[in-house]
Amino acid sequence: MVQARQFTNKRTAKKIGWIELITGCMFAGKTEEFIRRLRRHSYAKNNVIAFKPAIDKRYSEKAVASHNGTTFTCYPVASVQEMQAIFEVENSKQLIDVVGIDEVQFLDETVVDFIEELANQGLIVITTGLDRDFKADPFQNVDRLLVLAEYVDKLTAICHQCGNLATRTQRLVKGKAASKNDPLILVDGSESYEARCRNCYQQAK
Repeated sequence: MVQARQFTNKRTAKKIGWIELITGCMFAGKTEEFIRRLRRHSYAKNNVIAFKPAIDKRYSEKAVASHNGTTFTCYPVASVQEMQAIFEVENSKQLIDVVGIDEVQFLDETVVDFIEELANQGLIVITTGLDRDFKADPFQNVDRLLVLAEYVDKLTAICHQCGNLATRTQRLVKGKAASKNDPLILVDGSESYEARCRNCYQQAK
């Protein structure tokens, strides 16, 4: 758990803290924007730590990586408990100002409480996550963060079928829409997913 003390801006001794959520469908540039924000804080000499779910090994095991190859070093974690333990160790060495968490929908639901706790203690927390699963239902954690976050950016992609603005993630199995009975989580890229607009999206059946 976060140490029982108030985190402050080191320059002004003023308590800060908020949550930023970057969300939308796949191929919308969420991770690229996430990395851009973390780098901006690093350039400002803020202490930044980043995490991602260990199951996401699409482009790198030890870095957050966008589809176009942009990366940012991070800790892959299998659980929120592991994330908390790493945070406590690193924070005891040097106070952390900014925490980044990529693909928050793949972590268990206690991550939202941890994020809220960090923000309440004065840290800036930047998160990314899909707003909907492949069935177009709200994704866990992201649905709660939409309410809790001070700043929400919902990004859109370009529909792979017609070029319209895409807001949905289409999972494909042998070129056809996946069944609603398929596993909810399948970490993959363009081989299994497309960005679709509401007109081209095919509901899982």
